[in-house]
Amino acid sequence: MTEFEGVYRRYFKDVFLYILRLSKDKHIAEEITSETFLKAMRSINKFKGDCDIRVWLCQIAKNSYFTYLKKVGCTADIDEIATASYDLGLTVEEKIEQQDEATKIKKLLHNIPNPYKEVFMWRVFAQLSFKQIGQIFNKSDNWACVTYHRAKNMIRQGLEEYSNEE
Repeated sequence: MTEFEGVYRRYFKDVFLYILRLSKDKHIAEEITSETFLKAMRSINKFKGDCDIRVWLCQIAKNSYFTYLKKVGCTADIDEIATASYDLGLTVEEKIEQQDEATKIKKLLHNIPNPYKEVFMWRVFAQLSFKQIGQIFNKSDNWACVTYHRAKNMIRQGLEEYSNEE
């Protein structure tokens, strides 16, 4: 077994679950995960080792997923919004307001520095424990917890600034 095969076997499930959590679609997650490992195999010589390889792979996966979303146009049908809103007991206006809030959070998350952004994403999107996140960064679970809460506060503060501007 080659070294890259070992990386593939060890981290495939983590990358797949991360993209599944983002996309909420098994087929998309499979496609993006395969693409991720193909890209990683082609550029493994560029991996400097300054972060955990799982972080590097998930960064490739996240970028591949966002590229996929841009390619497919990522637009929501108004009927889907209305149906989803009905199912949740929300009006279309409330659902759109929630989507607007989610867009603001994504913009804020994009702008917060690492390691806060990465820790937040591991916790929220991959649903890793603080212990697992700490292991990724070779830090303690307490460090992961504090870093996560600082990231959350950065996002909260950014949302407050958005609301003050409106």
